[in-house]
Amino acid sequence: MPRTSAGLLLARRRPDPPEAGRLEFFLVHPGGPYFARKDAGVWGIPKGELEPGEDARVAAVREFAEETGFVLADEAELVPLGPVRLRSGKQVLAWLVEQDVDADALVSNTCPVQWPPGSGRWIDIPEVDRGAWFPLDAALEKMAERQRPLVAEAARLLSG
Repeated sequence: MPRTSAGLLLARRRPDPPEAGRLEFFLVHPGGPYFARKDAGVWGIPKGELEPGEDARVAAVREFAEETGFVLADEAELVPLGPVRLRSGKQVLAWLVEQDVDADALVSNTCPVQWPPGSGRWIDIPEVDRGAWFPLDAALEKMAERQRPLVAEAARLLSG
């Protein structure tokens, strides 16, 4: 049975001229040595696997907090997106949230990985090493291909 992950896609509208009203999306870059020199096509939404029996919305909020250190505003409304399926077969359930965060204040949890692969040596890496806000075109360029429909759908919802 394919695994399932859940995550959040944050969106904001720029308040300051000359970009006032411009829609932007918050994406995260995966941590660790494998992704250290990769940029376009690897960014995505903060997400993670559901625990057995866990509600997907609860998992999305939990994973967002674990991977970014940010907490959703109490009044945050989660708008369902997707789902999308990754090349691995994993299904990603996602929700859109309009909220601003300071990307430079991101603090991620860590996880152990074997590096180099097959070496028997384990290192702790941050699940995500940074986050950033991107306008629609840049977000689509930066995102992993199979997650791009999430941003495209969010843009349609927020523009209509």
